[in-house]
Amino acid sequence: MSSNSIQNLYTAQTRTTGGRDGRGQSGDGQLDVLLSPPGSSRPGTNPEQLFAVGWSACFMGAMGLAAQATGVKLPADTHVDAEVSLRRSDADGYFLAATLKIALPGLPRDTGHALIQRAHETCPYSKMSRGNIEVSLELL
Repeated sequence: MSSNSIQNLYTAQTRTTGGRDGRGQSGDGQLDVLLSPPGSSRPGTNPEQLFAVGWSACFMGAMGLAAQATGVKLPADTHVDAEVSLRRSDADGYFLAATLKIALPGLPRDTGHALIQRAHETCPYSKMSRGNIEVSLELL
């Protein structure tokens, strides 16, 4: 693909200080979060939660585009529950795994599966994860 065919739609700018015990802020001031390690009782969120929210929101957008392209109306109560697990092994050190649980109430299951597959092919988060982490997609 030539560089002339690439169109940059948006660039997020953030600054994080203190790592998992710090703070993350966006350049436009819309995001300002305290960070804390997973499972700690300290105030704040963790990178795995932020990744899960970002991926589920992006995936819902991709499902909306897939539905529009195929003439399907997404149910109003469509939702994605994302689970992002931080794991560790002796061989690989730290790594992530993810499960997206997708609810498409009222849609026939075959239609739901088709939308999920199409969304997984086009969602930028899914593309980023493909071949890099274990991903499970579940139609509820």
